[in-house]
Amino acid sequence: MATNENLPPNVIKQLAKELKNLDETPPDGIKVVVNDDDFSTIYADIEGPAGTPYENGVFRMKLLLSHDFPQSPPKGYFLTKIFHPNIATNGEICVNTLKKDWNPSLGLRHVLLVVRCLLIEPFPESALNEQAGKMLLENYEEYARHARLYTGIHAVRSKPKVKTGAICVSTTALNVDQRSTESSGKEPLPPTPLCTSSKVPVTNTQDQNASINHMEEPVIGASAIQKKEGLAVKAVQIDKKRIDARKKSLKRL
Repeated sequence: MATNENLPPNVIKQLAKELKNLDETPPDGIKVVVNDDDFSTIYADIEGPAGTPYENGVFRMKLLLSHDFPQSPPKGYFLTKIFHPNIATNGEICVNTLKKDWNPSLGLRHVLLVVRCLLIEPFPESALNEQAGKMLLENYEEYARHARLYTGIHAVRSKPKVKTGAICVSTTALNVDQRSTESSGKEPLPPTPLCTSSKVPVTNTQDQNASINHMEEPVIGASAIQKKEGLAVKAVQIDKKRIDARKKSLKRL
């Protein structure tokens, strides 16, 4: 089993620095999986770029570092099955950066970014998967259909990014208070108390508070309202406290 003992101390030191940097500030769409006991095998999860047949998929890959790294380039493999001209059926990656264009000064970040860019712009001229390369040149729609099929079957689905509930609640409170302020030109007023008669008069105050009053329960019979008049007054006071609480929350925002 490969360990850090297979790499020179100066290389281990440089790799540890690079891996820490990748963990703290990962490249867009790439997450490196660090194994402190073995730097000779670097794993990474790559998100399929938007607008490509690999979109919404996450692909696991690995870089194998030889004992004379960085003088020799690492070997790259996709562990997740993928339909791509430059990726063989066994997962081997064919890209010039890992072959004739290799330079010992290139870091892991650069290599990983090149691999992700390969998903955006394949090179069918140097295809390891001849079927994918030929299909890409002759019928892109058919190639994209195959690639999407592989992505849907083999790649892990990427998690959608959603807003937190706290942000949504704050935004709702902001919208309610803004509508109330804009309709009257003044600070929002508490809801109008329930009338004690079966006929509810229409007032300017009710128009000004239309955005708040629509949340109140519908008016019921006059006798029932009279019996619960005290409770209605308390409900109005509670609503006023809620509005005051929203104001304080907005000031903190």
